[in-house]
Amino acid sequence: MSTKETPSSGTRRHVRRFHRALVGLALGVVGATTVALAAAVPSDAAASTLGAAAAQSGRYFGTAIASGRLGDSAYTTIAGREFSMVTPENEMKIDATEPQQGQFNFSGGDQVYNWAVQHGMRVRGHTLAWHSQQPGWMQSLSGSALRQAMINHINGVMAHYKGKLAYWDVVNEAFADGGSGGRRDSNLQRTGNDWIEVAFRTARAADPNVKLCYNDYNIENWSAAKTQGVYNMVRDFKSRGVPIDCVGLQSHFNSGSPYTSNFRTTLQSFAALGVDVAITELDVQGASATTYANVTNDCLAVSRCVGMTVWGVRDSDSWRSGDTPLLFDGNGNKKAAYTSVLNALNAGGSTPTPTPTPTEGTGPIKGVASGRCLDVPNASTTDGIQVQLWDCNGNNNQQWASTSASELQVYGNKCLDAAGTGNGVKVQIYSCHGGDNQKWRVNSDGTIVGVQSGLCLDAVGQGTGNGTQIQLYSCSGGGNQKWSRS
Repeated sequence: MSTKETPSSGTRRHVRRFHRALVGLALGVVGATTVALAAAVPSDAAASTLGAAAAQSGRYFGTAIASGRLGDSAYTTIAGREFSMVTPENEMKIDATEPQQGQFNFSGGDQVYNWAVQHGMRVRGHTLAWHSQQPGWMQSLSGSALRQAMINHINGVMAHYKGKLAYWDVVNEAFADGGSGGRRDSNLQRTGNDWIEVAFRTARAADPNVKLCYNDYNIENWSAAKTQGVYNMVRDFKSRGVPIDCVGLQSHFNSGSPYTSNFRTTLQSFAALGVDVAITELDVQGASATTYANVTNDCLAVSRCVGMTVWGVRDSDSWRSGDTPLLFDGNGNKKAAYTSVLNALNAGGSTPTPTPTPTEGTGPIKGVASGRCLDVPNASTTDGIQVQLWDCNGNNNQQWASTSASELQVYGNKCLDAAGTGNGVKVQIYSCHGGDNQKWRVNSDGTIVGVQSGLCLDAVGQGTGNGTQIQLYSCSGGGNQKWSRS
């Protein structure tokens, strides 16, 4: 996009984009009538466009749109044909919507919004609170004055678009690059560490129905400190009732920050916290067809991955045009990456079963006798791995979500699973399939009982040490069968 900088090598630096995250709500052209969404393609038909192919599994496929290119018929022809979600590149950012303090300007945002809705697309708002692309008047503020200005800006912009958008990127890029896993040093951060929470609470009050998202780059690799920092924030927010509905992973893949095979684990891990996930600004240096297919399949494998957005239509529209990173070349021709994405979407066309939102929270399960946590050894995601006791460490392999289906989920798609119904049968993780051997009663006396077997979750041999394995056993009332949700 026009205001983005070329990323430095080694960093997927999103510097200015508008993102959108996920599933939609009511539509309506500003000042015009509401239009209906296009019907989904039947699941047994191979769709011929990205948006239709994604719709077969209940997802969207979107793009970033710049108002300045809406007069380019080649650009709008491709965009109108292929996509089902739109993110304005710059038109809803802070400097565009409030150029003078207290004086709002929605002309650019409305132009993109109206075009999208007139073409049957939903819109993702981007972005309400960000350290970058602040107008000069905001850059000059600090402390309580800046905090109040942020609140006023959120209220003013969200009031204009209330009931019209699918998602809002409430906060963008608040975490630092590098190995700290901490917050970025910005003028907003210096107003107090609670600024992100305040932004989300303000946004929820301003529009109770739109999905509220946190959006960032370089959070795709599960082992990265930055990813863990964002994950810990989202987990904390969910545990305290801070209103966050989704996480956007920008997904700018290049030689400095390449696609890694644990990207799916990242999506699953965030989803396990009870939030939707979306790929919000996808581009791939050189447009590797394999990487594009892998990313698409990763989203399709996670039921709470609601959709994908590429950051631009043609290579010539990209903020990184020299990397030729998009699905259409500068002349508007489909590239091999386009075909790989379309084929993946068509192959994954069955409608997923949404990941049940946790009804009793997400967090560790701690043995009363041992004080240690129910743990998946070595953070493995392999079906059949027996769970154990281990020192509580807050990591993802100790975070269990209680679902409305009576499952105990880890990683978003693995369930606590009994390998049988008799005494001594191992308790393991396994891909969730809805069977009774994956359903559990969490009782007020601290026991966790298998629905199928009627037996208790038990630490083998009344053990309390690290590595003690977990099994099913006849309920005895012992401390090695008592568990707390802490």
